[in-house]
Amino acid sequence: MSMSKNIQEIIQQHDIVLFDEICVLCNGWAKFLIQHDSQARFKLASVQSPLGQEILKYYAMPTDHFDTMLVIKNTQVYSESTAFLKVIEELGLPFSCLKIGYLIPKFIRDFLYRRIALNRYCLFGTTDQCLLPSHENKKHFLDSAVYEYT
Repeated sequence: MSMSKNIQEIIQQHDIVLFDEICVLCNGWAKFLIQHDSQARFKLASVQSPLGQEILKYYAMPTDHFDTMLVIKNTQVYSESTAFLKVIEELGLPFSCLKIGYLIPKFIRDFLYRRIALNRYCLFGTTDQCLLPSHENKKHFLDSAVYEYT
């Protein structure tokens, strides 16, 4: 099976959140999802991982710099503020109330998102400790799910 066919199957089977593993804010978001996405509807993968890199290539996204979290939901890719809202609306109350953010015009939402994203390392720092799947949270990670399917 070719890698692109394999990636295509993975994308069809899972809703995915790609995050920057060296970003403290992004790691915090991943930990938040582990805690509050109890059904593990979204699988996490770092953009730096081989699997994350292949997904980025599949969607013709940059593989060398990461300015946004990407969310793949029902095979559609979302970025910036829409990516955040696509995840938050699935988490249930009280978090799903934040989907009211769709009322804000996208260009304003994305402008605010980009201000934070472009300055995230300065504002929140970086880490060399990547978020690894533990026995308790491995169901939240795409790598774990893929190895079960392949």
